[in-house]
Amino acid sequence: MTIRVLLADDQALLRSAFRVLVDSEPDMEVVGEACDGAEAVRLAKESAADVVLMDIRMPGTDGLAATRLISADPSLARVRVVILTTFEVDDYVVQSLRAGASGFLGKGSEPEELLNAIRVAAGGDALLSPVATKGLIARFLAQSDGDDGRDPARSDRLDALTGREREVLVQVAGGHSNDEIAERLEVSPLTVKTHVNRAMAKLGARDRAQLVVIAYESGLVRPRTD
Repeated sequence: MTIRVLLADDQALLRSAFRVLVDSEPDMEVVGEACDGAEAVRLAKESAADVVLMDIRMPGTDGLAATRLISADPSLARVRVVILTTFEVDDYVVQSLRAGASGFLGKGSEPEELLNAIRVAAGGDALLSPVATKGLIARFLAQSDGDDGRDPARSDRLDALTGREREVLVQVAGGHSNDEIAERLEVSPLTVKTHVNRAMAKLGARDRAQLVVIAYESGLVRPRTD
């Protein structure tokens, strides 16, 4: 199947570069370009996009607001958003993940990384890096509200998880893949996938990215300060 990609960035030059890269792949095609968040939301519906590459800072409706709108629209439930960022503002990234983005990628990333991000998101997984995602979330939550970002409501929701599901959630928060978690816990990758899916269902998480945020917000995983 061809992955349908929507580009949302207010810089025409960047959109052109992304279009050339994406359209060069046999399993991908660019189905639209948006210069602001409002247009991105509209085109996500009209183009039947699978993945939206979303810039955060755009005029009018920014990428963060657009991500929220896409994630909240039941008709766009299958659309995955990958945030494009320069990693300059940590809280923007975390807010994007909370809003429903499936991950984020630096604009200075290698072409192969961008293409991989699209494929990962289209496959229903989250683009999670142990270094980037975990680090940014940890630093942000360590500074939020003076209490490590702990949300009592999130903590109560963890009561619905089994002991094994909690173990798997901790590993997911570390940015580990199903295969890596399976090796660490000495179970099969299929068993890990089952636990991850059940945890997402019980916690109302859209994907693994939101599981990471919940793990930190609930206090199950503590932010590191080093």
